[in-house]
Amino acid sequence: MFAARGGNHISLSGPIQRDFDNVVADDAGGQALVARLVAATKRHPGRVIFLENHDMTVARLLVRGSDIWLNHPLRPLEACGTSGMKAALNGGLNLSVLDGWWAEACEHGVNGWAIGDDQPGDDDSILDALHHTLEQDVMPAWKDSRRWSAMIRASIEMAAPRFTADRMVREYFARLYDTSVAASAPESVGSSPTSVLRSAST
Repeated sequence: MFAARGGNHISLSGPIQRDFDNVVADDAGGQALVARLVAATKRHPGRVIFLENHDMTVARLLVRGSDIWLNHPLRPLEACGTSGMKAALNGGLNLSVLDGWWAEACEHGVNGWAIGDDQPGDDDSILDALHHTLEQDVMPAWKDSRRWSAMIRASIEMAAPRFTADRMVREYFARLYDTSVAASAPESVGSSPTSVLRSAST
């Protein structure tokens, strides 16, 4: 499965799945896009699937089951990119514009792929760059199972120590609380970062 934040879900080996959320009543462009997708499900039954109003339960399954996580915001408008972090922790490979967290995390061809460069772009330039990356980088890797497995491991190894709430809370504690407390508190209260914070604040 090939999944996109926000989110389109496209399959490399099975049905193409796309779902879009957060389309509000006054979003004419979003409504038109959804109408096109619904029409596509009728033109390509079994290949295009529209997931209407999916909830957190379905989202968990999509994150776990996605081979690629596609994110294509207009740079530099990405707020952060936590969905990509979740996908990486689940072994998904990010294919994303170099914005938000992915600008820091991406090792092109090692733990995922960049769409284009680190300069602001528009829809047309992002689309061209996406097609180029799919054809020249993603599909060759997909056909090489050994390389694909290595990239999955690299994705998890990149995300686990750097992009988790556990790491965030530990760094928050180390930077904002007394270093002597930071050094002694873990031994006295255990390894839980929240326990360390409670201990340091008393």
